[in-house]
Amino acid sequence: MDEYILSQDEEKQEDLRYIRQILRSALPEAEERISWSMPTYWKGHNIVHFAASNKHIGLYPGPAAVEEFAEALKGYKTDKGTIRIPYGKVDAELIKRIVL
Repeated sequence: MDEYILSQDEEKQEDLRYIRQILRSALPEAEERISWSMPTYWKGHNIVHFAASNKHIGLYPGPAAVEEFAEALKGYKTDKGTIRIPYGKVDAELIKRIVL
């Protein structure tokens, strides 16, 4: 995961590290791994992935989570299973609630 973050543009690394910190805190028993070329938290199955894009970080908690938190996610672009988080706008509490 360190290699993934360091391979991204320098200005994106801070938010990626922050998301990693949030996920580690929320999912302390989950294993960090790379799956589908993305940082992934795994515990018997994939819990959540995240990945750097040009203008946002993609958070991939799955379609059920996106549907469950639709109201809280109104300020974000979402697709089935995907939340696009603009750089500089990482909401730690929302991410924790979603992954838990």
